[in-house]
Amino acid sequence: MRQQPKLSFWQMWNVSFGFLGVQFGFALQNGNVSRILQALGADVHHLGFFWLAAPIAGIIIQPIIGGASDRSWIQYLPGRRGRRIPFILAGAIAATIAMFLMPNSEFFTTLMPAMFFGATMLLIMDASFNITMQPFRALVGDMVPKNQRDKGYAIQSFLINTGAVVGSLLPFILTAVGVANEPLPGEKVAPSVTWSFYIGGSALILSVLWTSLRTKEYTPEEYFEYHPIEEKPKEAKKDSFIDLLKNMPKPMIQLALVQFFSWVAFYMMWVYSTPAVAEHVWGATDPQSLEYNEAGNWVGVLFGAYSLFAALFSIVMAQLVEKFGRKTVYAFALVLGGIGLASFPYVTDKYMLIVSMAGVGIAWAAILSMPFAILSEVLPADKMGVYMGIFNFTIAGPQILAGLMGATIANALGAPIWIIFVAGICLLLGALSVGLVKQK
Repeated sequence: MRQQPKLSFWQMWNVSFGFLGVQFGFALQNGNVSRILQALGADVHHLGFFWLAAPIAGIIIQPIIGGASDRSWIQYLPGRRGRRIPFILAGAIAATIAMFLMPNSEFFTTLMPAMFFGATMLLIMDASFNITMQPFRALVGDMVPKNQRDKGYAIQSFLINTGAVVGSLLPFILTAVGVANEPLPGEKVAPSVTWSFYIGGSALILSVLWTSLRTKEYTPEEYFEYHPIEEKPKEAKKDSFIDLLKNMPKPMIQLALVQFFSWVAFYMMWVYSTPAVAEHVWGATDPQSLEYNEAGNWVGVLFGAYSLFAALFSIVMAQLVEKFGRKTVYAFALVLGGIGLASFPYVTDKYMLIVSMAGVGIAWAAILSMPFAILSEVLPADKMGVYMGIFNFTIAGPQILAGLMGATIANALGAPIWIIFVAGICLLLGALSVGLVKQK
């Protein structure tokens, strides 16, 4: 086996740079889809059902894309072949189109009702994000040597959260420079939101193009020299899905409980933060009112804040892991996130909510990197993509359950703010579950 060459900082940066734009779009989705759907007519108690499109798309698409990218070296530019980048490019193009269309759903009523067109665009947008994101995770495992992977995934986490900061703040920034934050007469979605999606879609495709042009994947011959495998590549194709599950590395199973609590928590936060903050802090429930849209913009600020804290924590996370170990850093980060979300019902000052989001951001940085750093050391090289896709079950499955139970939980708790409190408790339970994970 040949020694895999070390990458410079900028080479690792280029490998993950496209994730900056993907998260730009993902942040706009998380911060604004609920208010878009409410403006189009969705009931607040049923928002979780609409958001089910995202995890369902992920649970179906990511294993398929992961397995396909494991077995493919596709020419996507003259002289350029890749196993991950062609899928990343295809997903980015589809996601950009959906981002341009979603805030304009009300203008496609000749095709279907605006609310259902918006839900369809949400499905396409999130499915495309999944097509793009899954190969990005595996690309780091392919290109970055094992002794650099903590740093590689930390760089990826930094770029993810930097993109999320800008994407989350964009409606607030556009409003501050004079773009209208209320729907124009006869329209339903505020121009500040519509233009945010236009800018976000453009940033997405441009950043993915940067990675595609600046990163050259290994040829099949080079790849299998750098990544030892127990069987020939052709034989690896014969494994059925059941065989893959039977041979799944134990850390994947042990991480599942941590993932369950983590992703239930963030799903609840993404879906219900806007109605929760609007009612709890602004006293607003009408999604087309000025107060509600001001609250929606502020939720964007809060999401930008947690992404900023996540980006900052990502800078020091690799050093903390070296000193204290992955599990300690992972559990500590989830505890801080749990405290942050659980504090929401007791905070009525919008600026103090930023303090609560500091812990949420630290937890998010760990969630984005720690599980994948742990897995990258135990997954077989020739099945890295498909196992990363299967691991997405532990991300999408909890969100599907939370979406199905969302209306029941919302009705039982009454005010949406208490759903955010429950999300905080889930993160604390996730921290306890880290103790079950065994690693080398």
